Amino acid sequence: MQKKKFIFDLAILLILNLLIKPFWVIIIEPKVQDHVGNISFGEYSVLFNFSFLLTTFLDFGLTQFNNRNIAQNSQLLNKHFSKMMGLKFGLGFLFMLVTMVVGSLIFNFDFRYIKLLFILSINHFFINMIFFLRSNLLALHIFRLDSIISVLDRIIMIALVGVMLLGWFGLEPSIMNFVYAQTIGYGLTALIAFAAVLSKTHTFKMHWDKKFNMLILKKSAPYAILVLLMTFYNRLDSVMIERLLPGDLGKEQCGIYAKSFRFLDAANMIGYLFSVQLLPLFSRMLKNKENIENVVKLSFTLLMTPALIVSVSTIFYADHFFEKIYTGNTEGYQIFAVLMNCFTAMSLTYIFGALLTASGKLKQYNYMAVGGIILNVILNLILIPKYHAMGSAISSVCTQFAMGLAQVWLCWRFFNLRVNKRLILALFLFIIGLVLVNYFTLNFTKQWMINFVIMLIFSGLLAFVTGMINPKSVVRFLKYK
Repeated sequence: MQKKKFIFDLAILLILNLLIKPFWVIIIEPKVQDHVGNISFGEYSVLFNFSFLLTTFLDFGLTQFNNRNIAQNSQLLNKHFSKMMGLKFGLGFLFMLVTMVVGSLIFNFDFRYIKLLFILSINHFFINMIFFLRSNLLALHIFRLDSIISVLDRIIMIALVGVMLLGWFGLEPSIMNFVYAQTIGYGLTALIAFAAVLSKTHTFKMHWDKKFNMLILKKSAPYAILVLLMTFYNRLDSVMIERLLPGDLGKEQCGIYAKSFRFLDAANMIGYLFSVQLLPLFSRMLKNKENIENVVKLSFTLLMTPALIVSVSTIFYADHFFEKIYTGNTEGYQIFAVLMNCFTAMSLTYIFGALLTASGKLKQYNYMAVGGIILNVILNLILIPKYHAMGSAISSVCTQFAMGLAQVWLCWRFFNLRVNKRLILALFLFIIGLVLVNYFTLNFTKQWMINFVIMLIFSGLLAFVTGMINPKSVVRFLKYK
């Protein structure tokens, strides 16, 4: 029954996110970047990703640990929530301190940079608090309430930035106003998420429990290391572009890279939404010693099918998308065509990484993540000076595919998963078919958007024809108790 509930609740979560978040990515952020320019937005992107790299100090693996722990022992929520909140605020102070000290040194005490970095640090605190609070709802399998909270911050931010773009109340588009709008959106959502969790705990009295905190930090340390390592090889690119390229060239290339990265980030929200629901589901199934192969296979087909469609079609339609979204400016579309292929690789991580995390097998996972950082840094050092932002895109694709395939191998080894030859054949035929469908429909009519819709229709049909998605298997899965 919980598997059927997982499918329907996941559908609600995806529908809400697909209705709201693409509007932010496709309309709001590009408009802001158009107004402020690549250099200014590049500065924002560098500082955002730099502060993001240090969010391990802010969370220390508590969100993932809490998701898994409460999913397996729901009675602990009332007992631990107050203490965990005290610990979160303590870690928040540590994060702010480390970010401001390290940032001041790296960015040469530039007041303009430090001011922006301070506000971004507050935003990260709110974002992380939202994820932590949502982890409690997810662990209790309250998926529908979590679905609403997952888009609430974007709804608030779209309204605020929309007012700014329209010039109402004397507000004008600027990076600082853009960041302040995010602060309000994240802050209000964090308060509402807190109220939602509080309604499930019935009692709350935040306090600092040194003995409890040390115990929890010790247990969450492997998760913290994993989050730190994966954050570095996912978010290091912008910082390295700015540091390796001289003067305004680095900032400009960061801005151009950001034009493509925001779409990858948005696409990955689909994968992330899968993973946050898969983690508690896998945790309970593993604890109850249930067979996980059907869930793994279904998750693979449901996530990899749209991921491949997005990745392959972007190669063919990248220039058209940029021309439409960035009002005729197609600068950097080649980076977009390359970078979006990371979505397919990262989709593997969202499925098999969730399984590894749920099982608590983090030692080998962390070793693999260290390898990812080393590979990413080496490739960036070689490629960025020569190819600029494109070099970083190539580095990202290579790193993400290496890590995704490594996680598949680890799961195959640890859980004795069967090699599904029929699924592998379907995957191969689906990829070949996608390339051919995109090639033949690209110039089918003179209107690229009509061609794109035709491509999507044929790609959907192809998923069923090749057996990538089997309706009977989905129905059997939903009927399975």
